[in-house]
Amino acid sequence: MLRRIRTILALVLFVLITLLFLDVTGTLHRYFGWLASIQFWPALLALHVGVVALLVVLTLVFGRIYCSVICPLGVMQDVISRLHGIRKKNRFTYSKEKRWLRYGVLVVFVASTLAGVNAVVSLLAPYSSYGRIASSLMKPVYEAGNNVLAAIAERFDSYAFYSVDVWMKSLPTLIVASVTLVVIAVLAWRGGRTYCNTVCPVGTILSFLARFSWLKVRIDGSKCVNCGLCTKNCKASAIDFKNHKIDYSRCVVCGDCIDKCNKGAISFSSRRVDKQTSRQVGKQASKQADKQTSRQANNANLLVNSSADALSADTGRRSFLLGLAVASTVAALAQEKKKVDGGLAAIEDKIAPKRLTPLTPPGSLSAQHFAQHCTACQLCVSTCPNGVLRPSTGLSTFMQPTMSYERGYCRPECTKCGEVCPTGAIKPITRAQKSATQIGHAVWLKKNCVPLTDGVECGNCARHCPTGAITMVPLDPNDEHSPKIPAVNEARCIGCGACENLCPARPFSAIYVEGHEVHREV
Repeated sequence: MLRRIRTILALVLFVLITLLFLDVTGTLHRYFGWLASIQFWPALLALHVGVVALLVVLTLVFGRIYCSVICPLGVMQDVISRLHGIRKKNRFTYSKEKRWLRYGVLVVFVASTLAGVNAVVSLLAPYSSYGRIASSLMKPVYEAGNNVLAAIAERFDSYAFYSVDVWMKSLPTLIVASVTLVVIAVLAWRGGRTYCNTVCPVGTILSFLARFSWLKVRIDGSKCVNCGLCTKNCKASAIDFKNHKIDYSRCVVCGDCIDKCNKGAISFSSRRVDKQTSRQVGKQASKQADKQTSRQANNANLLVNSSADALSADTGRRSFLLGLAVASTVAALAQEKKKVDGGLAAIEDKIAPKRLTPLTPPGSLSAQHFAQHCTACQLCVSTCPNGVLRPSTGLSTFMQPTMSYERGYCRPECTKCGEVCPTGAIKPITRAQKSATQIGHAVWLKKNCVPLTDGVECGNCARHCPTGAITMVPLDPNDEHSPKIPAVNEARCIGCGACENLCPARPFSAIYVEGHEVHREV
């Protein structure tokens, strides 16, 4: 029953958290956005004392239940390990804790946090790692599938689905997400919770508390016959059945050992088992276990060849499905490039200008505050409905969101990014506050302006400026018939990027937004 409850809860939370990154409508955040806020490291950065205290109490009572139920990266490892377990059962063995690796990674993680080396922190934080996998790898496939349904619905005059743009937001982040997925998948396929118990810093932090948890998985030595089934099904490699010991710092309370024990020797309780009785029974049963192990080893050799063939076939199927997903994504990206203006001429894509100061979202207060609190989980990037946010390629802010206006602009009425950010890197703000927050200012480039390069009237930037910060004035103040050019009132400009996005000049806009290190109120 413990295992079933844990499995159901874990799958439900895993699906909902994944949908937070995949949802193209943005409606799920109203109901399940709190799932991102209860992740351990984001809650710690956001100083959500109540959430952190709840997770600490949860660990002190139940052990590392957070890792097997709440953490999406942990649940993903369980799913991959379970797929391998369908074909190869009883495949785990006990191994001693690799303290030098666990604590070494934790020291690097803490030191990087204090030193502000955000790239290292983002790479190691488990929630952020999963967020990049969901945003960079799963979402394009999900969006491509959505577009297929939208095309089908359109043929039946239905608007149940609508088409969305599928585009690659950052190649470096895509590569990092792919490598992360491969590494974690290989480790989970071969050793279950290897990543959780050797690399993950959150797992190491919680392991200190789990040693003292009130409820634990316990072995009753008077009932144990040393069959080893518990050890062979422990994906954390934390059960030493010969000595009747469990490493509670690595146990994630999955319940698999309890489910597999057919003697009722393992329970999840607060009652301590008499150690002396366990030792005596353990010595008597160890000899029988050695004999059984040798017989099982002989049987295992006979199954190696058949298992290898099955694994090869399974790998082939996975490769085919992955290739199909990549092909659909590439096709969607190729289709995206075939934009035409009324069927007459191709529209050249805009190229982002080189900004001296990168733009950070309204509510992030300053570049420094944003860099210190953001874990590059990509939730705001996935949620942004205007295509403004994308992962940074800069070394100091690698994979953290930055703003650019080639595909859209930051609409004053949109406050999505602040609503979904779980770390406090982007503070929730009202629409009125956003309209009064200056994240940058517009800069005019004379060499690109259409009235001067093509000799035609324009004024697109002035017409669409939501704050009225741009006016069209004669190039020559003494000649009213001279070409009209934009004049920017920096005191009124909020840096929303409407002018940059809607400027008809290609590939570089004639007006662009330069960021501010510290946001201001206008």
